[in-house]
Amino acid sequence: MVQISAWKRIAILGVILLGLLYAMPNLFYQRVETHNDAVVAAERAGFESPEQAAARAQWPGWLPSSLVALGLDLRGGAHLLGEVNTAEVYASRMTALWPELRDDLAQSRDVIGPVRRVKGPADQLLVEIGNPDQMARAVEIARKLAAPVASLTGAGGSTLDITARGNTLIVQLSAAEKAATDDRTIQQSLEIVRRRVDEVGTREPTIQRQGKDRILIQVPGIGSAEELKALIGTTAKLTFNPVIGRGSDPDAAPGLGNIIVPSLDEPGVYYTLAEAPVVTGEDLTDARPGFDQNGAPSVDFRFGPQGARRFGAYTSANVGQPFAIVLDNQVISAPVIRQAITTGSGQISGAMDVTESNQLAVLLRAGALPAEMTFLEERTIGPELGQDSIDAGRKSAMIATVLVVGYMIASYGLFGVFASVAVITNVILILSVMGAIGATLTLPGIAGIVLTVGTAVDANVIIYERIREELRSGKSVVKSINDGFGEAMSAIIDANLTTFIAALVMFFLGSGPVKGFAVTLTIGLVTSVFTAIYFTRLMIVIWLEWRKPKTLVL
Repeated sequence: MVQISAWKRIAILGVILLGLLYAMPNLFYQRVETHNDAVVAAERAGFESPEQAAARAQWPGWLPSSLVALGLDLRGGAHLLGEVNTAEVYASRMTALWPELRDDLAQSRDVIGPVRRVKGPADQLLVEIGNPDQMARAVEIARKLAAPVASLTGAGGSTLDITARGNTLIVQLSAAEKAATDDRTIQQSLEIVRRRVDEVGTREPTIQRQGKDRILIQVPGIGSAEELKALIGTTAKLTFNPVIGRGSDPDAAPGLGNIIVPSLDEPGVYYTLAEAPVVTGEDLTDARPGFDQNGAPSVDFRFGPQGARRFGAYTSANVGQPFAIVLDNQVISAPVIRQAITTGSGQISGAMDVTESNQLAVLLRAGALPAEMTFLEERTIGPELGQDSIDAGRKSAMIATVLVVGYMIASYGLFGVFASVAVITNVILILSVMGAIGATLTLPGIAGIVLTVGTAVDANVIIYERIREELRSGKSVVKSINDGFGEAMSAIIDANLTTFIAALVMFFLGSGPVKGFAVTLTIGLVTSVFTAIYFTRLMIVIWLEWRKPKTLVL
């Protein structure tokens, strides 16, 4: 007998209703988008203006508000592909290392003789010593400046590669440290770009690493590629401020000359800070993950000469007191000064792991791009072209749906109506899942939906043809339907599994448009199997229980 238990019926209908509920916001796209923008803006500001309250009221807060994000080709915007010159970072590291190495070598001048830096490759530090026969001593001194590589892949290695040639000491970053530096530089560039783009409230940007040293930046809704380039070039505001107090009231009176700044990692916590910073991000020359004297992950930072003097004077007078590291008006860390920092370099340590120390170092350096970014590809897509794409995609989807529905009804009659309802429900479920997981709909994604509309009925066709065969063999209506569903199951699973594997290959090995197509195809495969096997069967069972037919023409 074709039977579906009560709890299975409730579960199937529950999934369908849930899909309808989560897809519904897309029918009111502009209103929901305005509501979402107002919520995000209020969260960033820490308060809600009357205008934001009016915008938020355009959509009930108790209803789902997730939308299917529109990609660059549908919304219009800017596309950039940038290449980060990581070699610049090697040169700056060597330049920053020279004063410290010079001072350490100078302390042993009576042994190794006078020292001077000579011209060489930008990523190497070449130092001539007066007594070549004491080169071993010079190498020993230089090696004291090396530290363990702060990365999982380079663990146990040294940051510096130190060799000698004649009377010349050669210092450069080791291969492991270069790899770690490359990774940190790209991650830092990604963080800076993401913060700059997010700050202006753009919707659903795509900012991701491509290959070894390239960054793909796609921002829907922005005016032009030139505008995006100017936005990325903006410098973040980084300051080191004295901490006056800590509390949970953002509206408290901070006092003359003070400001109240929210914490980045502690929701609801606000710091009262002296408005005048001790030093700013312009004085910071480097910040790298490392390890403290106990072997725990930490962050080592370094100031330039002027910043070192100011920070040294402040820390000498405030041992035991906290100071705040403020990035874009948010406190990212508030460590306690354990001892005077007069050397221009310091260390932030505490309860953090290697990943967190890397992240904090990235945030500390996020005031400006660490190296020059050369834009290899620039494209501006106008909103008119995006709207044309949406209209064309909508038209193609509607035509495909109408043709499929017409064919199914003409071929299978009432059962074709059931299959058509399942196909339409399948499209709704695709949109609801994409909105719920934050997937972006692109023009190839629309093609994936159109393809899904065509292939979604494959399972129904297989089932109905099996039912026809059972009816021809003389079985009863109920027995034919039950056997038809049972016999068709393995063929349906095999067909969709092979397509699913192909979609996964496209997703993991493809990029850009190919991934957009693979995402919608994968979601469509899962939802089409659900609607064909479970939802269509439920509709047929309800019809059988209602009409109790003795014969069936299919």
